[in-house]
Amino acid sequence: MPNRRQWDLWKTVFFIVLGAAIYAFGLHYFVISNQLMEGGVTGIALLLYYAGGFPPSVTTLVLNIPLFILGWSILGKQAMRLTILGTVAVSLFLALMERWIHAGWIKPFEKPDDLLLVALYAGITLGTGLGLVFRFGGTTGGGDIIARLGNKYRGWSMGQVILGFDAVVIGAALFYLPQERVLYTLVSVFIATRMIDFITEGAYAAKEFTVITDKGEELAAAITKELDRGVTLLPAIGAYSQAAKSMVYCIVGRAEVRRLKTLVRAVDPQAFIVINDVHDVLGEGFKKE
Repeated sequence: MPNRRQWDLWKTVFFIVLGAAIYAFGLHYFVISNQLMEGGVTGIALLLYYAGGFPPSVTTLVLNIPLFILGWSILGKQAMRLTILGTVAVSLFLALMERWIHAGWIKPFEKPDDLLLVALYAGITLGTGLGLVFRFGGTTGGGDIIARLGNKYRGWSMGQVILGFDAVVIGAALFYLPQERVLYTLVSVFIATRMIDFITEGAYAAKEFTVITDKGEELAAAITKELDRGVTLLPAIGAYSQAAKSMVYCIVGRAEVRRLKTLVRAVDPQAFIVINDVHDVLGEGFKKE
């Protein structure tokens, strides 16, 4: 029987491959069929396709090979394995989509008169695919490898490197594509980033309460009784007053925020409350991994 580590590995591989399949489908079904763009190395592959007819399935992989070699030698094989898996899977599914479309088995979603609809669904599909790949530790190569190298040796922000790389590629598309298609691409990219955040951070969002109070034990007991939520009590000292206080830490669902605020005010009207968004909450009362 496979052990837990083997099951986790197979689950990781499955979801990275699934994400790559969804991403490749969205790229052909929505983006390429309507001559929109993408960022990163995939965007360069699309430019080569629009300008010279080179198949994205081949150019995506070829453009990434030098980055694979560089990343493998500098970042190490452990960091590159899932990246190579994600990139090769994307190229494979792009090749399958090219063959299926050419054979007539799949008819692309061509809507030149409604590019806003195309951009919306392209963003949802691409973001879903990339979100699954990222959530399980993979990437699709390209700008991600460059960003890691820039972060390691130059201290550059990975997000800024990726954004800058994408901006250059999408900007270059203005030489080959009408301006409105590049603008619709930006809509697609924005929606894709929101979908990536939604999937990688978890569909279930909750609220984190940190309460500084003089009545910590009383408040903790009230939360446990009224909301049936776990509470953590920590000792605290006011820096100015030097008075002993309690810090109450609790996670609740969004629907319980108002109830908890009312409860805190009822127990201690002078309590200091900090509320933060949290994502992907694991544990009793929320969800299991």
